Amino acid sequence: MDSTPDSCDFTRRRYLTAGAGAVSTGFVAGCTGQSTDPNSENAADSGDSYTVEMAPVGELSFESPPEQVTHYFPDYADMAVALGHEDSILSMGLPSRFHTSHYDELDGVSVDTESITKLNGDNGGIDKEIFYELDGDLHLIDPQWLINNTAFGLEASDVDELTENVAPFVGNTIFRRSDEWHDYEYYSLYEAFEKVAQIHREEAKFDQLKTFHDEFIADIEADLPAADSRPNALLTFAAGNEPEAFYPYRVSDQGTNKKQFHDLGIADALAETGIEGLSTTDRGQIDYETILDVDPDSILVRGHESKSREEFEETVLAFMQDHETASELTAVRNDMVFRGGPIYSGPLHHLFLLERYATAYFPETYSGELFDRNELAGIVTGGN
Repeated sequence: MDSTPDSCDFTRRRYLTAGAGAVSTGFVAGCTGQSTDPNSENAADSGDSYTVEMAPVGELSFESPPEQVTHYFPDYADMAVALGHEDSILSMGLPSRFHTSHYDELDGVSVDTESITKLNGDNGGIDKEIFYELDGDLHLIDPQWLINNTAFGLEASDVDELTENVAPFVGNTIFRRSDEWHDYEYYSLYEAFEKVAQIHREEAKFDQLKTFHDEFIADIEADLPAADSRPNALLTFAAGNEPEAFYPYRVSDQGTNKKQFHDLGIADALAETGIEGLSTTDRGQIDYETILDVDPDSILVRGHESKSREEFEETVLAFMQDHETASELTAVRNDMVFRGGPIYSGPLHHLFLLERYATAYFPETYSGELFDRNELAGIVTGGN
């Protein structure tokens, strides 16, 4: 596949400069040397074009924000909604993992989930042709995620082909940090969010949302109990109502879907146990005997976001309470077993999750609504 043309021509849509560097060499995309400063010499030569740089792809040059975006990760879709670009979302790997109930609490904020195309086929693979059918202006997907999940059936040559014939890729897998193939820069939730804001030219709205987040975090941290009074947690995945085996996650992992636990200072119950977290290559499970050896203060079970707290207690927790081994667990005896939250959580979702776990873990300190829904909705919709 040829490298980016020296002439730096725009694509047929005139939205993007589609880079064509090979994924194996860092997938450097776009035309380098262009500045986002409108007063710079390069900017004057390129009109209103602007560049965004993000590992592992590198630099992309845009003529205007993409109007139709192919997504895989719900955390990035939540970023689009937060920036007011919910109508740009074309797809999701598994739409069932794009949890949207928190938008119901934000006046004027919604997303049409019925129009979102599922990328993953019934067998877990991804048909390359679906990218052609969607015909997005941008693939906001880490190409290495597609290539290194072998069940998808996609190769680097497929990504190169789609970049050349449809649209470029940009994105970084941020929800976990346990994959060996992810040997390039990671981003925090708000570092990745800032990149997406730059793509959509919503830097001012991002600044408002980050200020809202920072002030909320400061309010939470001001009232947190002392570190030695905070419980540890075993974070797992088990989707059934009567779970006997669990995929372990590590709370200490810096992936963005653990951010709410880090914000609350919840310790990792698996620290120094030798048990590793779930990754592309490690699909090992643990049972109640192993969990009893650890005997965590609390247990977080993912795979139940469609349930309310009450529904979770009536199914999963009730099963554990009647289970011969699980009933011996400290967390089960103390009713400290909770839904574990989504696998992919974006900036809006994170605020609601932080509130959920603050009130669940420290009910004597936090109760009710901990942040202003109207203020947040006003930022998202442009009312502020």
